[in-house]
Amino acid sequence: MLTFVIFSLRRAWQGFWRNIVMSLAATATMILMLLLLAGFFVLQSGLLRSLEFVEQKVEVVAYIQNNATQFQVDELIAQLRADPDVASVDFIDRAAALERFRQAQIAQGRQDLTQYLESNPLYASVEVKLTNAAKVGDVTRSLEAAPEVRQVLNIQALVDRVLTVTNVLRTAGVVILAVVGVIALFIIVNTIRLAVFARSEEIEIMRLVGASDAFIRWPFVFEGALVGLLGALVTLGVLYAVAEPVSSFMVGFFEIVPLSFQTLARDTAVLVLAVGVGIGTFGSWLSVRTYLIR
Repeated sequence: MLTFVIFSLRRAWQGFWRNIVMSLAATATMILMLLLLAGFFVLQSGLLRSLEFVEQKVEVVAYIQNNATQFQVDELIAQLRADPDVASVDFIDRAAALERFRQAQIAQGRQDLTQYLESNPLYASVEVKLTNAAKVGDVTRSLEAAPEVRQVLNIQALVDRVLTVTNVLRTAGVVILAVVGVIALFIIVNTIRLAVFARSEEIEIMRLVGASDAFIRWPFVFEGALVGLLGALVTLGVLYAVAEPVSSFMVGFFEIVPLSFQTLARDTAVLVLAVGVGIGTFGSWLSVRTYLIR
């Protein structure tokens, strides 16, 4: 078995250089398709992480009755923190709410008129951040049922719009990546098929002398894998060369989002290598199989 694998690898290497024009054409096609795929993947990852960041910022604000006791407030906070859908709970008392309002007025360049008020008109509040934005309705209803809660800000419509956009982008991204992958596979299959046809006489001679289909097929499969690997390595080299300007663009475009570019670079490299070698191998196998069953 090992001898057959080594023989197939040697034949694949010889076939790659013997048909250098077709091999380079297949490799160039692979590089273009992988660059397109990597570009869509990077952009899609940035968009999805931006939306996930927005989802994590979703919070439910509940205003507390002025006559609520500290025990009631503490019990409400404890119940919220025990909820698995709740990430964190912050209590803002009336004095902190007034100070926050004053700071907001100053930041907007407006005159602070609260100094003329005889009493603090603002209510204490509980700010609840969620682990899952889709659970905003459940948490809102739970807070509305609490007697110490005066009012809950209803952000269900806003959250629904955010989740709709997120789901659409996720679905569209998967579809686009799948379409690009199918196009790449189609082009590679036809490119390798041309290489197989160019060596049809060699294949016919091998069949006449009694070579099995596996003996004929596997050198082509390994040759396709070699094309995919070479295309993936060149693609990664191009991506590495443009990594700095692309990173600067991503940081500027998604500046409010704490993207992890090390993870993104690793995921992109794995995707490029897997798709390159996978499409090259499968494309060669499919092309030779189609020819051999004629």
